[in-house]
Amino acid sequence: MANQLKTGIIGCGKVGHIHAAVLGSISESEFIAVCGRDEKRTQEFASRYQVKAYTDVTEMVIQEKLDIVTICTPHPVHREPAILAMRAGAHVLIEKPLASSLEDCDAMMAVAKETGKQIGIISQRRFYTPCLRLKNAIEAGKIGKPVLGIVFMFGWRDQAYYSSDPWRGSWKGEGGGVLVNQAPHQLDLLQWFMGSEIDEVYGTCQNLNHPYIEVEDTALAIVKFKNGALANIIVSNSQKPGIYGKVHIHGENGASVGVQTDGGAMFIAGMSTILEPPVNDLWTIPGEEKQHKNWVEEDSNLFNSINPVEYYHTLQINDFIDAVKVGRKPMVTGEEGRVTVELFSAIYRSQRDGLPVKFPLQPEYGRNDYDGRI
Repeated sequence: MANQLKTGIIGCGKVGHIHAAVLGSISESEFIAVCGRDEKRTQEFASRYQVKAYTDVTEMVIQEKLDIVTICTPHPVHREPAILAMRAGAHVLIEKPLASSLEDCDAMMAVAKETGKQIGIISQRRFYTPCLRLKNAIEAGKIGKPVLGIVFMFGWRDQAYYSSDPWRGSWKGEGGGVLVNQAPHQLDLLQWFMGSEIDEVYGTCQNLNHPYIEVEDTALAIVKFKNGALANIIVSNSQKPGIYGKVHIHGENGASVGVQTDGGAMFIAGMSTILEPPVNDLWTIPGEEKQHKNWVEEDSNLFNSINPVEYYHTLQINDFIDAVKVGRKPMVTGEEGRVTVELFSAIYRSQRDGLPVKFPLQPEYGRNDYDGRI
């Protein structure tokens, strides 16, 4: 089809299968290739989706004249394939987080500027109806200026989860723990809803009950924004058996809005599904209290009628394709993805130094402590 963009995937793991299902189903994508380091595994992946297999990113992009690649590799190895793909001519849509270090973020963004290519970050929870409703209420001034944000993300990851892939649970392989892997969605929503640049972060993190991994399973932080607003973050993989993730925003006029983005059980790409619908669990805007129950019912009905794992990825990938076509910014940009990395890097550095960390943050070169993590 003339209006299709040629698309490919880098990374053949669990998340890669979600991207393959989406890229193969949406009308504006001609999904034609996949690239992976393991030739046998990549060929099996390619055969399943009837696309071509490659082990070299540059070769894949050039040979197939790809317009867009999605990057589904582990977090610490986003940088190299993203840079290779952009220099070969493709725009890149990267699974969250943008990277596990600010150095990698800045290297990728420099190449995007150099080549004129787009970087987008998967943060599909921004496309949840309750999240959009909350953002629209804030932008309409219904709570006044957001003055206090709260993030909760409580869940459980067991030893079987960390054994499911060799990179999980290590500094080198995963780049961090709950902050880097499970919390980026909520951290992204917090800064998106609050609408102000961060000024300072004071944080701490620990491994409370996972002795078989290197990385943190729990983190807390206090965030100060440049407009005077405050936020509190508490995220943990140490609570059995399930999960709930919430982002609540309180306004200067006393009204509050919130969303429970996750509930029921921990979602693991390729291993489980999302159990509970995202809903607005807090809504005290005067005159809208009664609408709240109707929204919960409507959002739950939608959730139960779709495959939520693929549905919201489809919305975001479609947005990115459209952004590339018309030359606009995608809904979640590389710059916004960097803010999330900046936020969790600040928590690690604050834990290391025992001090608040001022923004903006720059990469720390010449250290071997994984940007403050150890």
